[in-house]
Amino acid sequence: MSNPPDQPTDARARLLTHFQTARGTTEHGQKWDDLWKEGFVPWDKGIPNPALVDLLTERQDLFPPSLKASRRKALVPGCGKGYDVLLLSAFGYDAYGLEISSKALEAARQNEKEMDGKGVYETREGVEKGSVTWLSGDFFADDFLKDVKGEGSFDLIYDYTFLSALPPVMRPAWSKRFVELLAPEGRVVCIEFPTYKPASTGGPPWALPPKIYLAHLSRPGVELPYGEDGELLESKLGEPSKIGLQRIEHFQPKRTHQIGYNAEGKVTDWVSVWRHP
Repeated sequence: MSNPPDQPTDARARLLTHFQTARGTTEHGQKWDDLWKEGFVPWDKGIPNPALVDLLTERQDLFPPSLKASRRKALVPGCGKGYDVLLLSAFGYDAYGLEISSKALEAARQNEKEMDGKGVYETREGVEKGSVTWLSGDFFADDFLKDVKGEGSFDLIYDYTFLSALPPVMRPAWSKRFVELLAPEGRVVCIEFPTYKPASTGGPPWALPPKIYLAHLSRPGVELPYGEDGELLESKLGEPSKIGLQRIEHFQPKRTHQIGYNAEGKVTDWVSVWRHP
């Protein structure tokens, strides 16, 4: 089965144009905030990713219980309207949704009022519902941690479309930050997307085949070699870092958001789960 041809949609063409002049994390964050203020959010699907729902429901063996008296904490950077945050709360995590856009957080708070505890967000049997906290700030700075209970680390950090929203130059900082914020026995969960598009087409969303996650999370903070076409030069990577995360599970989910299927109905997303060495 073939992957879908990467034919730019009107929405993606607008995103490409919108971010052409962005430089650095501050300008990049402002560009996303501008889109939220305009109400142009084509990435919003209105529900948590079904792949995350299934992972939390069917693979609790991947997530060790907290060794502390306090409840486990989860972080969703770039949480948007907060669907995944509400879901993690329903599974017993004290869930934190981090956003650089105040407009996005307004929508997240409204969603919490309307949806929390209902449908897919109903608290799971045998689980005490976790708290929900909305954080305003930059993922790459520490300011938001002042509003986090206890230590500034998390038992679960979730990424779906957050990395694909960042330009490739920010990938070393992204991987380093995940390692810094992950609790000693914690897990990183990535829904890897988009895996099918050529790197040369640019972004956002930027092309993210599984090899990108593997290369960066196993070499946190390291600038990795890329070709002029944007493709990772795997032969020049060198050995993984001793502090890099280890991938403990990697599979294609039974279901995901519609954008994660190709024209023949085959899932193109991957799920990966990571831990400290």
